Amino acid sequence: MTRAKPLAGWRVLVPRGGRWGDTVAATLRGYGAVPVIAPLINFASADDPQTLANALYELQDGQFDWLVVTSATTVDVLAGQSVIVPSNTKIAAVGETTAAALAVAGYDVAFIPEGDNSARGLLKEWPVAEITGRVLIPQSDIAEPTLVSGLAELGLDVQFVSAYRTVGVPIAEHVAADVASGRIGAVLVTSGSVARQVAKQLSPLPEGTIVACIGPRTAFDARAAGLGVDVIAESRSADALVDALVEFVANRSGEASGEEQ
Repeated sequence: MTRAKPLAGWRVLVPRGGRWGDTVAATLRGYGAVPVIAPLINFASADDPQTLANALYELQDGQFDWLVVTSATTVDVLAGQSVIVPSNTKIAAVGETTAAALAVAGYDVAFIPEGDNSARGLLKEWPVAEITGRVLIPQSDIAEPTLVSGLAELGLDVQFVSAYRTVGVPIAEHVAADVASGRIGAVLVTSGSVARQVAKQLSPLPEGTIVACIGPRTAFDARAAGLGVDVIAESRSADALVDALVEFVANRSGEASGEEQ
């Protein structure tokens, strides 16, 4: 007899589209789930393109010792503007996912935090021999100032520039109805921005809907937005997020089976 897949019968909301959403959807299908791709955020050009252009010019001119990249979206901005990072400028990536996006775009990464793939992890593990010089941090317009203030406190000359805007995307009515009715059993939360859109567009979630977050920082943001958090992935990767959901569902199923015996 064929053993049932761990997420068989589960409909899971995937809040991002594109390559990331397609990859996660394929992984979920492998576990038997039915993914529902419904992007809740999108990215738009920076409000002040001239300031961004000036910062990127200085970057290519070798005026920065470090470039800190915190998202694949920033990588898209760099690649879209054909930015060439000079050899004297080192690149730090906030985690493995961002580092992989940089590598695909042809950028060499000098530093990735080994433990916590977050701004706090990057600050905690920042090389002690690299606490002088200029640092450029291109981020979303709504990025928290954690990195900017933290690196400045270490003694670095830090410049933030808005590389793009994060905007909410209205969810399709039929998807919202499926969430409200409980037909969607789990919602993946991949960032604070997504958490805030889930809270704004879909709250209150039905009792029993599982909220799975892509790391402790995102879980913190989700709770701050008023969401209950059931699952927290240990690392900020798509595979870790899906694996955490699978483990949670398996454990809950095991407990239910034990109660019935």
